[in-house]
Amino acid sequence: MKEAGAFRVVLVTAGSEDEASKIARSLVEERLAACVNIVPGVRSIYRWQGAVEDESEVLLLIKASADSLEDLEKRVRALHSYEVPEILALPIDRGSEAYLAWLGENLGGEGG
Repeated sequence: MKEAGAFRVVLVTAGSEDEASKIARSLVEERLAACVNIVPGVRSIYRWQGAVEDESEVLLLIKASADSLEDLEKRVRALHSYEVPEILALPIDRGSEAYLAWLGENLGGEGG
């Protein structure tokens, strides 16, 4: 079984639930993610091109392998409508043995 540190939670925001679903399904089908949670109703306030924006977005919580982050980022960029999509990978310090084993089994080339 892989250790918790072999995995990441990747945060990505999208402009709509349809876009979020398209990205999530592709990542899971391609085994770049074992699971993606889609959280609607996120309000984001940020600076873009000199103006402060206030937008409704959808948050994706992507469970992925640390080893596949480069491929995951490339795929998200290819599917995403934003010029600069949010792609932030956070380390996992700890997780239940059963869940970590499941992650390993459901990511491409990771084996449980």
